[in-house]
Amino acid sequence: MRRVFKILLILGVATVLLLGAALLWLNQPMALRLPPGAQVADLEIEPGTSANGVAETVVASGADVPVGMLQAWFRFSGQARLIKAGSYELVPGTTPRKLLRMLVRGEEALKSITLVEGWTFVQVRAALQKAEQLVPDTLALSPEMIMKKLGKPGIHPEGRFFPDTYAYAKGSSDLALLKRAARAMDRRLDAAWSLRSSDTPLKSPEQALILASIVEKETGKPSDRAQIGGVFSNRLRIGMPLQTDPTVIYGLGLQFDGNLRKRDLQADTPYNTYTRLGLPPTPIAMPGKAALLAAVQPAPTKALYFVARGDGSSEFSTHLDEHNRAVNKYIRGH
Repeated sequence: MRRVFKILLILGVATVLLLGAALLWLNQPMALRLPPGAQVADLEIEPGTSANGVAETVVASGADVPVGMLQAWFRFSGQARLIKAGSYELVPGTTPRKLLRMLVRGEEALKSITLVEGWTFVQVRAALQKAEQLVPDTLALSPEMIMKKLGKPGIHPEGRFFPDTYAYAKGSSDLALLKRAARAMDRRLDAAWSLRSSDTPLKSPEQALILASIVEKETGKPSDRAQIGGVFSNRLRIGMPLQTDPTVIYGLGLQFDGNLRKRDLQADTPYNTYTRLGLPPTPIAMPGKAALLAAVQPAPTKALYFVARGDGSSEFSTHLDEHNRAVNKYIRGH
């Protein structure tokens, strides 16, 4: 009887020690074998990978732990079937317990890209090509084909994507990111249009987007934005040419060398708002939320002119003679 008791006691103590060791191991940070200069280890779990395969991939990716213990932990946890495929990062301090929680929750390692207010579609595409670990599915596509794949056939891509910072999982498609940005702009534009002033000269959300893109490019100081919207709204209301340089520059395209000349202002293009009345045919850049609101809710003003002061702000004038004096002061230095 005593012998049986001793055996049971030994087994009990051994079990407690094993459980203690297991708990200690589960909460012990895993050593990582990292390439020179690297601070994290990339972990790619392919769809359909078994729990044992996941453990093998973890070790192959740089975790210096016995693969058998990881496999046993995954099975013992009861969560092996909940592990999600994806792109992850093993960071210093990751324990087996944290690892499993990350894989079950699908907490993928995310990258991000920022689309900046005032960028053109050409600049957006260039940024997408440089984005880290973003699959360039649009690289060989024309702008027209891209818009078709986004469900917007026949729509010009300029200004159709909302400028913001977008997070994405490694290996995501740039087309999927553009779709998110396009949907974001649709939502922002709809929201802005619903807040439009009752006396706005704009006839549609599309016109609001075009004007907002002009306001975005013309604004140097944020506090001037609504008043700039007011100047252009006033001009549209009375049938006065917008006479805005950014539209002319956009119309020149690659011909623009950084210096806008008098002959450029006189060269007629669909985007030359000196030679043509009304809005240009499309937006000229991506407007942000503030520019959208400035287009549909401009500041009440009688101003019809403005000129840059040289410090980012603008001088506004109601009459042409006032404007000419401002031009002489801030542009010609007279």
